[in-house]
Amino acid sequence: MKLEHDFFTTDNVVGLAKELIGTIFHTNINGKHCAGIVTETEAYAGVTDRASHAFGGRLTKRTEVMYREGGIAYVYFTYGMHCLFNVVSATEGTPHAVLLRAVWPVAGIETMMERRSFPKDKRLLTNGPAKLAQAFGITLEHNATSLCGDLIWIEKPSDNCIEHIVESPRIGVDYAGVDAALNYRFVGAPDEKIVRRMFSETNDLR
Repeated sequence: MKLEHDFFTTDNVVGLAKELIGTIFHTNINGKHCAGIVTETEAYAGVTDRASHAFGGRLTKRTEVMYREGGIAYVYFTYGMHCLFNVVSATEGTPHAVLLRAVWPVAGIETMMERRSFPKDKRLLTNGPAKLAQAFGITLEHNATSLCGDLIWIEKPSDNCIEHIVESPRIGVDYAGVDAALNYRFVGAPDEKIVRRMFSETNDLR
């Protein structure tokens, strides 16, 4: 079931980051459908979070999209070479976002490999935020794209394939001082047997 707009407008960005674990992330870019189970996220809590791009009310051309109503993508360029994909949440004026850090590929794996010029080891295909964006075809062109359309969307699966979710501090945010220690990162490993049952019709998993 595709997640609808109301799902993303919650002010509880930490709860949303945890709730996204186990959902199915989809893109249909350039006619290529790709999907994967979300296995790692990080919450960024707007103006009060020292790790957030919007900390202190920072409003720039890049962060403007974070202040819009939730349910759209926040895509930004980092290190001069990578795009990262975030889910904008909350109501207009509250710049919360959730970074998707990793997924478990379930569909369009050949396409992902072509995009990443990567050997056939799906365990390492999308196990990082830059890898994920590249594999799913996400670029800066997709900034502010609706997450309730047919280009990028997220589904709630019929079965839960994540048995346990681990909470921990976020990665690479030492600059955030005391906020670097917040348990805003969530990781869940999917049960492969359940995944295969859920996607038994998907050629990539046969």
